[in-house]
Amino acid sequence: MLFGVNTESPSDLFGEPPSAVTPAGHRPLADRLRPATLSEVVGQDQLLAPDGSLTRMLERGSLASLILWGPPGVGKTTIARLIAAGSGLHFMQLSAVFSGVADLKRAFEEAGRRRRGGIGTLLFVDEIHRFNRAQQDGFLPVVEDGTIVLVGATTENPSFALNGALLSRCQVLVLRRLDDTAMELLLTRAEGDIGRTLPLTAEARAVLRAMADGDGRYILNMVEQIAALPPESPIMDAAELSSLLARRAALYDKDREEHYNLISALHKSLRGSDADAALYWFARMLAGGEDPRYIARRLVRFAAEDIGMADPNALPQALAGWETYERLGSPEGELALAQVVVYLGTAPKSNAVYTAFSAARAAAKATGSLMPPAHILNAPTKLMKQLGYGAGYAYDHEQEDAFSGQNYFPDGMARERLYQPRDRGFEREIGKRLDYWDRLRQEKARRDS
Repeated sequence: MLFGVNTESPSDLFGEPPSAVTPAGHRPLADRLRPATLSEVVGQDQLLAPDGSLTRMLERGSLASLILWGPPGVGKTTIARLIAAGSGLHFMQLSAVFSGVADLKRAFEEAGRRRRGGIGTLLFVDEIHRFNRAQQDGFLPVVEDGTIVLVGATTENPSFALNGALLSRCQVLVLRRLDDTAMELLLTRAEGDIGRTLPLTAEARAVLRAMADGDGRYILNMVEQIAALPPESPIMDAAELSSLLARRAALYDKDREEHYNLISALHKSLRGSDADAALYWFARMLAGGEDPRYIARRLVRFAAEDIGMADPNALPQALAGWETYERLGSPEGELALAQVVVYLGTAPKSNAVYTAFSAARAAAKATGSLMPPAHILNAPTKLMKQLGYGAGYAYDHEQEDAFSGQNYFPDGMARERLYQPRDRGFEREIGKRLDYWDRLRQEKARRDS
């Protein structure tokens, strides 16, 4: 492990790992396999490949304060330690979960004394988003004057979780969840460490990678459970592996960014008429513990916003699915919501009503308090009749084609075509009706002129 002051150059950290083998002892497998060089870190080529952003930063010797943003188990702590080692900085670590103002003040004072002695400090703050605004502001002066190089780790979107002032002084590096290739590389390294191949079929091995859900630390912890089996244990298939290991809960937090990411994925899959993808995101949200009522409400919104009059039945279908869920509850009622997802995903799409409503609101705001034309006002009193209320109103049902063609916009406001139906679904027929009424209106205007 690399702690404290280190004089290795960045090239040492990216190069070949040390030849000496550290005795395994009783250290956890994830600790034994912790990378000793940045070249050993898996799954983050966008940062650590020869042309990666962090590689170039270290080669230039221009290390900035950083925010490492990514899911659990992708190497944030390890990368911070290796950065400190490669930059000749003393490594200090705090957790925002367990630290307060006094801990920060003590860390800053120690870093100041170290700096006066010619040694720089990299302060790694895990879960930095858990610090409140005042605590985050406390980093500003010591980052600005170079007392510390701050490396914060967070699983939350920094745009929402961190102060703008702190973000402006740091560079955000995004770490990706480990893909299947990276997970398989970790399994191979683990087998090298334990000295034998895991007793798994190819299918079970794939299931093991999937169960870890992109978390490298988690997959190594599961490998330890498998490695604890007697060496003569038979090879396990996928079902036997699943019975041995508890499946990892889906990475999902109903109150944080993943909640919005998944509902956005569901909404956009529906808009893209991909019912299969929409069903997948619907199932992911349920698996993460999302309240089905929240999903039902969003499906109703989608029916109005993205389908509208292209299929007028979409909105009652969404409401019926919601009501069915309320009557049946989980898990039976979830099937009704799944049916709604499929219906909305396969329905013709139109946001014409949404666009028309937005245009109508803008027009209403721009025209202020214009009165309706007098001929469409009711005249329940003698005075109102004398003022011309209702005079000249043409009752449409008494007109040819049940259409009078009168003006219903305010006096002084030109007629606007706010609703523009799309040429698909039921709106194709609506468009024909509107065109027909436009022709009748124009003919009436020519006769009156």
